[in-house]
Amino acid sequence: MKRTALVAYESSDDDEQDEIPPQPVKKRKLPTLSSSLIVPAPKDDPTLHQGRIRATPHVDGQWAAHIYVSIKLSRRSALYTLIQKAFERARETVPTLRDIWDLRFSNESQKDELRKTLELHVSLSRPIFLRAHQREEFKQAIRLLARNISPFKISFATFSVLENDEKTRTFLALDVGAGHHELKALVDGMTPTLRALRQNEYYSDPKFHASIAWALLDKSSESLEATKTTQEAIFTKSGATQFPTIPCIPERLITQLNEEFTVDLRSKSVGVLDIHDVNVKVGKEVSTFRLRS
Repeated sequence: MKRTALVAYESSDDDEQDEIPPQPVKKRKLPTLSSSLIVPAPKDDPTLHQGRIRATPHVDGQWAAHIYVSIKLSRRSALYTLIQKAFERARETVPTLRDIWDLRFSNESQKDELRKTLELHVSLSRPIFLRAHQREEFKQAIRLLARNISPFKISFATFSVLENDEKTRTFLALDVGAGHHELKALVDGMTPTLRALRQNEYYSDPKFHASIAWALLDKSSESLEATKTTQEAIFTKSGATQFPTIPCIPERLITQLNEEFTVDLRSKSVGVLDIHDVNVKVGKEVSTFRLRS
């Protein structure tokens, strides 16, 4: 009779002695993204914008927006001719003034756009900052508002000088005369939307205007020596050109311009214009909405 050999099993004690402890799993590093896939954060380089400084820092996913009325001009129009004459007269007193269409300080894409059309903008909002999902809702609100406002006429009455809220730039402007009531109705109609988006409303007592020239303001000093120094470009040790600044546009210049050009500016053949649209710029995209026909 054959005997079946018993199979020898390892005891649990042997398991505990011979068991190999688990090795820690090494974390694999993700491959580095290609530089072509990385979008660099925009840099605030004043040398690319004629010395202008970004008032609000760039925020990813946030879009700057602006509402305005656009007035298109031809180079042969009486208003454009008057503006150029006034600008040249102003530069005799303030050589650092730059007109808003100056091609010398524009990049190639800006030059192409400026050659196509000349525009004056009458602002109806402060800078507005939208998240991506708010853009269409915002434009739709302005579209509906425009349908409730009939086309109207505006005229320019006088020259004036203004400064931005940050006190970094000063502007030579044309003040709106006729049309103020209709522009105020547009501004008031936008207020509920701006409040819902937690954005700054326009000024409670707005002074509607179209800027025709600007200059950088000198905020460092108002002394005579500083004023003299800032009339010309200053060169740093590295050789980079610094943009000239001024302490202000003299009030006597505004008085002179009004005495010389106001009569023509107020004439029907020069300063009276039809308004049929309102514009919204979100980022680089401009949407135009027709007023009620």
